[in-house]
Amino acid sequence: MERLGIVGLPNAGKSTLFNALTGGDAVVAPHPFSTTESTVGIATVIDDRVERLGEMSKSKKLVFTGFETIDIAALVKGANTGQGMGNRFLGTLREVDALLFVLRAFVDENVPGDTDPADDLATLELELVVADLDLLTGLIERRRKASRTDKSLVTEVEGLEQVLPHLEQGTPLYKAGLSDDVLDIARRAFLLTAKPMIAVVNIGDDQIEDADALVAPFGGDAVAACVQLEMEASRLDPSERAELLEGLGLGEGVLPRVARSAYHLLGRRTFLTTGDKESRAWTFRAGAKAPECAGVIHSDLQRGFIRAEVIRWDELLTIGSWAKAKEVGKIRVEGKDYEVSDGDVMEIRFNV
Repeated sequence: MERLGIVGLPNAGKSTLFNALTGGDAVVAPHPFSTTESTVGIATVIDDRVERLGEMSKSKKLVFTGFETIDIAALVKGANTGQGMGNRFLGTLREVDALLFVLRAFVDENVPGDTDPADDLATLELELVVADLDLLTGLIERRRKASRTDKSLVTEVEGLEQVLPHLEQGTPLYKAGLSDDVLDIARRAFLLTAKPMIAVVNIGDDQIEDADALVAPFGGDAVAACVQLEMEASRLDPSERAELLEGLGLGEGVLPRVARSAYHLLGRRTFLTTGDKESRAWTFRAGAKAPECAGVIHSDLQRGFIRAEVIRWDELLTIGSWAKAKEVGKIRVEGKDYEVSDGDVMEIRFNV
């Protein structure tokens, strides 16, 4: 399971967001470093496609996908030299697959800390860039020496040499316009700023109407959320939660959108199965072929794969049932080379 690391400055709201995403109980307090240990939980990706297919099939059970989420102690200026929680948690960050930055915009006189999300981001990026530069300086020299006798390392060295000038200029690698191949080399070297990143701007309930303007400077993938409100809503029964969020004009709320964005950031996609026993979302690696996806359900299905019977989820809902879709010839038969798409509903035929 892929891991998302939640990162922020003290009192930015990262532990509150972690609790909202996972239903966890990470310590939240109005003082710096209430988080002193990394806390791990599973964030569920609520998917209305599963719910609608479940209604169609009269499924007894609905099963959603999820991903591992890690609440990491706050970073501060000088973290790379040991300030605050220091290098201990920079090391934890190297083990995650993607980063979620929580940037504070809310104002609360009872909670110390700055309230400029752009400053938050600049501080976080600088700390991660310096940490990457410290790591790379020693690594690249060792790889250069080793490549004199091991020519298989030449491509890696060339990639790292492309990365180095960007870090020296203070540019995070996800902003450097590098090729996918070079970024992949940087990720294999555990460089923090090569990891995919999404930003959540944590706003107050009095800033909801200004959410679009507050999040605009951080790009199209960034999300503005009143994290405290979302966390409180996440604790309610579904009907009460929907009523609260609808009453505030927030629709389904921001949390499902954050979860889906993070899920896609981690390179995960979803195929679906449906029947009277259960309707279920299954996680697969983007670009995976049908046999690999079959193996997500059970290794026997991959080992004995014959074919996949496939239809798009929305087309199936329009038709009304799997049996009827088969009857009217809308179920496609796909073989071992079929690249599964997000939203495919599949049945696997196999023989072991």
